[in-house]
Amino acid sequence: MIEKLAILYELQLIDNQLDELEELRGDLPAAVNDLKQQIQTIEEQIETKDAEKKSSNSKRKQNDEDVERFKASLKKFKSQLYQVRNNKEYDALTKEIDHTEEQITRLEAETMALEDLVQKLKKEIDEIKPQLEGLGKELKEKETELKQIIKANEREETKLNDKRTKIAAKVKKPDYNTYMRIRKALGGKAVVTIIRAACSGCHNVVPPQRQIEIKQSKRLFSCESCGRILISPDVAEEVQKKIQF
Repeated sequence: MIEKLAILYELQLIDNQLDELEELRGDLPAAVNDLKQQIQTIEEQIETKDAEKKSSNSKRKQNDEDVERFKASLKKFKSQLYQVRNNKEYDALTKEIDHTEEQITRLEAETMALEDLVQKLKKEIDEIKPQLEGLGKELKEKETELKQIIKANEREETKLNDKRTKIAAKVKKPDYNTYMRIRKALGGKAVVTIIRAACSGCHNVVPPQRQIEIKQSKRLFSCESCGRILISPDVAEEVQKKIQF
């Protein structure tokens, strides 16, 4: 059991070192992710507006072609007015002329609205692009800074991760799952020792009888206050003497 406790504590010490390296990165990882999300959102906005602009331009072109076609028909209908033989033909022809003129008016009004929309979308895109450029520049700076920090600690981090892999392989799966669950829930530290009769994780006093039982190292004990795994100061001291970082 002592060996089991020692392995868990060694794993914790390695994770402590990895956590410290992670802390050196500060809020840079979160900042980088946030900037990427902002950039993606703006890019999607530009893409949507640009697609709408292209669609509007396409519709304008189609309208212009339809107007030209209707104008040609209108010219033809008006020339036919001089060739009608009766009122019925005249009424039918004037009806076609009225309908054609209505279509031309409708299409021209729609084209003007589309032109306004295209200009509006163009203006919005032009206003958004500088934001995208600014965010892109900021992202590049933060990514460079983050890469420098990672590179500076890359060798040490690799070494620690190798050690962690070897130590974690010695921990039984149920114990490892418990360790990781506590670690996730309590901000990193899952295995702690007793310092001045208190849990060094939450600083609550450990009852004297429980302290004796923990010192005997016959089984796993958890802090009654925070739930962290408690180990004897003697075990912790031996582990610290043995390992080298």
